[in-house]
Amino acid sequence: MNSADDTAGTSGTAGTAGTSGTGEAGGAGGTAGTNGAGGGPPGGGTPADASPAPAPDGTTAPAPGPDGTAATAPGRDGTRTARATPATRAAPAAGTRDRDRRRPVAAALMLVMGLAAIDGTIVATAVPQIVGDLGGFAVFSWLFSGYLLAVTVTLPVYGKLSDTFGRKPVLLAGIVLFLAGSLLCAAAWNMAALIAFRVVQGLGGGALQGTVQTIAADLYPLKERPRIQARLSTVWAGSAVAGPAVGGLLAAYADWRWIFLINLPIGAFALWLVLRHLHEPARSRTAPRPRVDWAGALAVFATGALVLTTLVQGGVAWPWLSAPSLALIGASLALAALTVLIERRAAEPVIPGWVWRRRTIASVNLALGAMGLLMIAPTVFLPTYAQSVLGLGPIAAGFVLSVMTLSWPVSAALADRVYNRIGFRRTAITGMTGALLVLLAFPLLPYPGSAWHPALLMLLLGAALGLFQLPLIVGVQSTVGWSERGTTTASVLFCRQVGQSLGAALFGAVANTALAARLTDAPVPGLPGDLDGVSHALEDPAALTGAATDHLRRAVDTAVDHVFTGAAVAAVLALLVLVFMAPRRFPVLAEHEDTTPAAAD
Repeated sequence: MNSADDTAGTSGTAGTAGTSGTGEAGGAGGTAGTNGAGGGPPGGGTPADASPAPAPDGTTAPAPGPDGTAATAPGRDGTRTARATPATRAAPAAGTRDRDRRRPVAAALMLVMGLAAIDGTIVATAVPQIVGDLGGFAVFSWLFSGYLLAVTVTLPVYGKLSDTFGRKPVLLAGIVLFLAGSLLCAAAWNMAALIAFRVVQGLGGGALQGTVQTIAADLYPLKERPRIQARLSTVWAGSAVAGPAVGGLLAAYADWRWIFLINLPIGAFALWLVLRHLHEPARSRTAPRPRVDWAGALAVFATGALVLTTLVQGGVAWPWLSAPSLALIGASLALAALTVLIERRAAEPVIPGWVWRRRTIASVNLALGAMGLLMIAPTVFLPTYAQSVLGLGPIAAGFVLSVMTLSWPVSAALADRVYNRIGFRRTAITGMTGALLVLLAFPLLPYPGSAWHPALLMLLLGAALGLFQLPLIVGVQSTVGWSERGTTTASVLFCRQVGQSLGAALFGAVANTALAARLTDAPVPGLPGDLDGVSHALEDPAALTGAATDHLRRAVDTAVDHVFTGAAVAAVLALLVLVFMAPRRFPVLAEHEDTTPAAAD
């Protein structure tokens, strides 16, 4: 796959930003305490579409009285927000101490996020060296697909485990598993072993992606969230952009195995920081023993793996209407039905029904799933467009895409100034409306055009999506307490990842269909009929006539235009979800309702 807002309270804990869709950082909700770690949004107000969560009897949860805890006062919109008391007015000194204590944990989270972000791109540039050493060219794509599958299907499981056993053990286990996978990848003796070890890496990566966001949400108050959000977004963007360069350098001047070995010292330092500085209170001995839905976890894992395998391999390894695709689709549906049955009977399900029964969470899940869908257009097809149509080299083509990662974190960091005025929902609608206009503008670009045309659009798209994603994640995580935040965060990330996988399959089919239509009456015979084949043909223009080259370039231009039009349809779906399904006012948890047993030291 993503609502309460935060005002000064007594819990002594706070919430902050996590990561998002393409990996960009997303916000997370939490509570702010009188120990100084807390505080509401600038000006002491709440977002315009935030409202207190109703108590079981339908009334607004009462705020604590004037005994040193937060009192309440009516706001301009009729809701009640926390009012400063002598205890909260004495908080700044403690807040300074808490910020100092949080810094090592924040550093660990940034390091862990950097590992997760760089891993997907650092391997890509070393594929020729890996294949030359290990062989297995026909299956090397599973180096990426296997990792993606493992990350995606484990997100819900790790989210539930973090709510059950705490964030720290899940994050530590994820780091250890990721580092073990990295070490095994470096020692791989053939392509099959490397793919298997990449899956092990992905099993750890799922814990990293979800738990980092949840811990950040536990530690930072709403008013500090944009700052940590910008840092996490910058780390993700910088790592994603630096990955190809680092991977190419290591493969060219050292050995491709160092691509995995470089994770070990960074991960070990992050592991030490988490062990030393992140503390969660021990569970009470009188507390009931946690019950883990292992059957549900296995069913979710198997269903997710089968669905994603169908989406990743369909239309690539075999045609969509072939026996393998139909068999996988049928097995996916059967497993999905079995998973629903298991989860409905489980006492503590991995994916509880309230994730979809609560309008706020369900609407954010669907909206961010649509965002994952539309993100395939720029991330997958824009580099091909830049090289095949504009004639740019790989580095310049990468730059055209990377400018999106420059505006995204800046927009996310400033989003709080917007949602504090107009609310979470309206801010997200504004951001997605801007993204829709950018996506619709892409097919209007001149042919062949200049490189700055798509670069400018990507700059605007990054700004729009930063404004869309952060308010939704901040809002949805703020609707739940500590015991539900991990599950909520995981559901959001899971839906976003599934959206990306669905987008890759759907838009791949769209692009190839558009190409086939354009190449039916090609000026010369023997031209390739799919996007990869056309790209390879254009890499050797001497083998083609001028007319054939121009026809192929125009065919790619048309295919990518169709993809961006499809992405615009996904943006419309996100807007429809926000307008007709998302609540107008996000329910706000009172401060004393959310206790977060996490602290930095």
